[in-house]
Amino acid sequence: MKKILFLVLTLLLLAAAVVAYIFYQRIFSPNVKLKDHKTFFYIRTGSDFNQVATELTDQHILINTESFKWLAERMNYTERVIPGRYEITDNMNNRQLLQLLRSGKQVPIKITFNNIRTKSDLASRISKQIEADSTQIAAMLSDSLLLKEEALNSDNVLCLFIPNTYEMYWNTSATDFFKRMKREYDNFWNTSRRQKAEQQGLTPVQVSILASIVQSETKQNAEKPRVAGVYLNRLRQNWKLEADPTLVFALGDFSIKRVLNEYKTIDSPYNTYKYFGLPPGPICLPDISSIDAVLNAESHQFMYFCAREDMSGFHSFAKDYNTHLLNARRYQAELNRRNIRN
Repeated sequence: MKKILFLVLTLLLLAAAVVAYIFYQRIFSPNVKLKDHKTFFYIRTGSDFNQVATELTDQHILINTESFKWLAERMNYTERVIPGRYEITDNMNNRQLLQLLRSGKQVPIKITFNNIRTKSDLASRISKQIEADSTQIAAMLSDSLLLKEEALNSDNVLCLFIPNTYEMYWNTSATDFFKRMKREYDNFWNTSRRQKAEQQGLTPVQVSILASIVQSETKQNAEKPRVAGVYLNRLRQNWKLEADPTLVFALGDFSIKRVLNEYKTIDSPYNTYKYFGLPPGPICLPDISSIDAVLNAESHQFMYFCAREDMSGFHSFAKDYNTHLLNARRYQAELNRRNIRN
C-alpha cells in the first residue's frame, strides 16, 4: 500500500513539474526571434488583439503564437490593445513583450519636413512619418472651422508649419499634429520676432509669405537679407513685387528654368507681375533662415536684382532700371549660350 501511495505521489509531483515547466516555458522562455537585435512594431489605431497577434506572426516576430495568445488572455491584454510604435528586442519572452505592449510605452519618432511647395506635398511627406494618412492630413489643412480658429485660411495655412525636426508619437492623428504645430508656431513667434515683424510693417503670416518668395529666389543664406530688402523696398514704394517664382507657382510647373514674358499674363492671384502686394499664401514652406532674413532684412536702396551670369546662385543688385537691364542681358545671354529656353 505504501509503495502504491509513494508511486502515486511521485507521479503527481512529476505531473506538477511538467505543468510548471510548461507554464514557465510559456511565460519566461524567449518567444521573440529577430534577424537584428531589435525591430519596431506598429499597432494601428483601432486594432484588436487578433490583428496584433496576426501581425506579430506575419512579421516573423513570434516563435510560438499560441503561447503568446495564452498568456495575453491571462494578462488581460486582449481587451486593452494600445496603438503605437514599440521597440521589440530579440529573445524577449511573452511576459516581457506583453508588459511592453500593455504599458503603451512607445518609442517616439523624429519627423522632419522641408522643401515643401504645396499642401499636398506636406500631406504626403507627413503621412510617410506618422499614422495619419495623406487624405486625413489634406482634409485637416482645408478644414475651414479649424483654420478659422487660428485666423488662417486654406491659402496661407502652410505659414503655420516651421520646417524643423520634431519629436512625437507615431500614432499622432492629423488634428493632433496640427495642434502640435500650432504650439511650435507660437513658440517660434516669440515677442522678439513679432516685434521685428511689426517693425517691417508685416504680420507673422505676411513675413512667411514674403520669406517663401525670398527662399525661392536664392538658396544662399548670406544673400537672403538683401533679397528681402529689395522686396520690402518695392512694397513700401507701392511697386508690384514682380517675383518670377510666383509665376512658376501660379503655373504649377516647377521644372521651369527660364521665366518667359508670356508667363506674366497668367490670371492668378499669385501673379505678382499682375497684382500688387503679397500673394494670398506662401509659394513654398520657408525655412527659419528665410523667415529671419525678412525679419532682419538689409536696409538699402536696391530695387532690382538678377541672377549672376556665372550661375553661382548669387545675384547682381541694382538701384536703377538701366543697370538692372544690363545685368539681366548678361544673364539672358548665358541662358541662351546654355540653350536654356524655358
